[in-house]
Amino acid sequence: MAPDEITAALSDRFGSQHCQQIPPDAWQVDKGGQRLLVITSDAWIKLMTPIMPIAEAQPFIPQMMEANFDKTQEARYAFHQDVVWGIFQYDLAALDMAQFESAISRLWELNADGVDGFFSQMVEAQVTQIIVASKKQGKSLDDTLKTLDRFYAEGMMGDMNAQDNYQQNALSAWQRQLERLWPTVEIDS
Repeated sequence: MAPDEITAALSDRFGSQHCQQIPPDAWQVDKGGQRLLVITSDAWIKLMTPIMPIAEAQPFIPQMMEANFDKTQEARYAFHQDVVWGIFQYDLAALDMAQFESAISRLWELNADGVDGFFSQMVEAQVTQIIVASKKQGKSLDDTLKTLDRFYAEGMMGDMNAQDNYQQNALSAWQRQLERLWPTVEIDS
């Protein structure tokens, strides 16, 4: 890809008002709160988007590394200067427009998703542990929900302010997750 092709592709996709070329070999796109950096160096092109500060991502780093193998396709999570980045790196001469567009789409998705998917996986794993423990104790779904209600009422699940209905909203979320996962969890007798 030539520099003028990169400029044209970014302008076509995002609008020229959102794209800035930083001569001689870099471009920056800022649109909708997201940022994409494109840098050519020697024979390589690198596309990058900042995801979040590494300190905020700390609990999810193992899942990010697993995602690099299974889910991120041509993009990767990377860490640099205390930031988690979505990154795509490729041979500039071999890169075609379809690959370039696909890489941009994938990086834009990683940026938009942040850690939401990883957080959901973590919550599901914790809810599954609660289900396993409850089933091993011979408790029913209803018994488990009553126990959680009691924990909230006693403040064991944090200080809940009744004015904002946080406790009820939290219990409703627990109930949805428990009802969804309960039938899927099998325990050895």
